[in-house]
Parts: sequence; structure tokens; C-alpha cells
Amino acid sequence: MPKFVVSLRLPDTFDEAFITLIPQHRAFINQLFADKVVEVYAISSDRSRGWVTMNGDDAAAVQAVVEQFPLYPYLHGVEIDELFIFDSASSRFPPISLN
Repeated sequence: MPKFVVSLRLPDTFDEAFITLIPQHRAFINQLFADKVVEVYAISSDRSRGWVTMNGDDAAAVQAVVEQFPLYPYLHGVEIDELFIFDSASSRFPPISLN
């Protein structure tokens, strides 16, 4: 299944409505992790940008999932790119110990 990286911008300020949605958003992301739709979820330390690595049939399918994010109405500049290579230390087999 193809992998995609979703780049997004968060609002400059977080109002009370935004903050209230965070637990619901995290629960949704956690379910997507459990369903193996989301592989990586990251937010920059200044909380201005985010990146989500997702599995999907195509960019339209990924867009449809992203539009279900509880925080989606607050996200700006959502970009979806299909990845050619996705490699990470966590996706590799652990080293073998012979003792």
C-alpha cells in the first residue's frame, strides 16, 4: 500500500474551541495508529507545523481521512505527497544477540 506524508500548518493562536478538540483529535489519531493507517505523527516544538505519515490507496483516500481529523477546520496549507522511499530505524528488525 502506498505511503504518503501529510504536511500541515497549525493556527498561529489556539482558541478555547481548538484546545477543547485536542483530546478528541488525539483519540482519533490513536485509532488510526491502531488501524495501521497512521505510522508517524509529529508536531514541531513551536506548534506551528505538523507531519503525518499515512498509508492509503491514493492521495484522495488520504485526503478523506485527513478531513475527518477533529482539528481539520483549523489546519492551513495541508499538502499530501506520495513517498517513493520510507525508511526508519523503528521499521527495521532489531539486532540479533547471539548470547
